[in-house]
Amino acid sequence: MINGFGIEASSHKYGLFQHICASLEIVTADGELVKCSKDENSELYYAIPWSYGSLGFLVCAEIKIVPCKDYVHLTYIPYKSKQELVDRFTKESLKPFDEAYEFIEGLMYSEQEGVLMLGNFADKVPAGKTRNALNNFWKPWFYEHVRSILKQDKEQEEYIPLRHFYHRHTRSFFWEMEQIVPFGNSPWFRYLLGWMSPPEISLIKLTETEAIHELYDTHHMDQDFLLPISTLDKSLSYFHQEVDFYPLWLCPMRVFDTPIRGMVNPLPNEQMFVDVGIYGEPNIPNYNAKETMRKLEAFMREIGGFQALYADTYQTRENYAKCLTTTYWINCVKRQAH
Repeated sequence: MINGFGIEASSHKYGLFQHICASLEIVTADGELVKCSKDENSELYYAIPWSYGSLGFLVCAEIKIVPCKDYVHLTYIPYKSKQELVDRFTKESLKPFDEAYEFIEGLMYSEQEGVLMLGNFADKVPAGKTRNALNNFWKPWFYEHVRSILKQDKEQEEYIPLRHFYHRHTRSFFWEMEQIVPFGNSPWFRYLLGWMSPPEISLIKLTETEAIHELYDTHHMDQDFLLPISTLDKSLSYFHQEVDFYPLWLCPMRVFDTPIRGMVNPLPNEQMFVDVGIYGEPNIPNYNAKETMRKLEAFMREIGGFQALYADTYQTRENYAKCLTTTYWINCVKRQAH
C-alpha cells in the first residue's frame, strides 16, 4: 500500500495511499531507524512509495483519515456505449473536490458495455430503499451482481454497509475465483460452502505446482495499468485489440504534484489517471504473454502512463527511466551504501 501503491474508489479525491501518509519510519540496511515527512528527510519521504522495500523496512506510518458513515449509497448506471460511459466517468472524476462523489468505479463487460458506479456516505437506509449486505457468503459475487444490473439496462441504487463495500471484491478476488472454482457463484455452492470463501492466497500459492505456475505465466494476466484519464477511450480500444478480456476494472486516481518528485508524477497538464485492471486469461488467438506485455508496456509509455510493479513486467532499465522518476530513489540508495 505504501512501499508499492494503494488505490481505492475514492482515489480521485484523496490520491493514492501514499498521499494520505503524514510521516513514515523505516529501518535502513544498517539498522538505523529513520523518520521522514514532507519537512524531515523529505527526499526519503518521497522516494519510499513505489520503492517496494528497497530502501528499508517500513515499520510505522502516520496517516490522515476522513470521517466515515455506516453506509455507502451506491448508484449503478449501465451503459451500452463505451463513449458515453467514458465521457460520464471522466466528467465525474474531474469534478472539484467538494462536488465529486466520494466513490467512483467502473466495470467494462465488453468492448461497448459497462456499468458506472457512483457512491456517497450515508448515515442510514431511508425507508423504502434497498439495503444490500453484499459481502454475506450467500450473496452473488459483486461483479456478477453488477452484471445483472447491466442486463436489466436500468439505473439502480442501494445502500451498502461500509465494510461490505470496501470488501466488495474480496470473496471473488475481483473475478479470478471463477477460474479457481468455476461453480463458485452458483446458488448451491454459495449457500452450502460459500462460508469457506475466499481461500487464503498463501494456501493457494502453497498448493500451486510448478506446472500450474507455468500455466499461469503463459496463459494468465494480472496487470494494473495507470493511464492518463484523457486516454481512457483510446486505451480501452487498444486493450480490446491486444487482450480482449472482460471484465475490466476502472478506478480513477489523482496523482498529486509534489515539491520533490517521487517515482510516479503527474503529467504537466494532467493529474487525473485511471487504473485499468486486467485480471484473467486473454482471449486473443495465439496469445504470447511476453510479446503482448511488451506491446502493452510500450503503449503505456507512449501515452504517459505507469505499470503497477507487483505484477510481471518485461520492461528494461531504460524503459523504466521513461515512465518512473528514479533520481531521488537512487540518491537515497547511494547514501545508504556509503
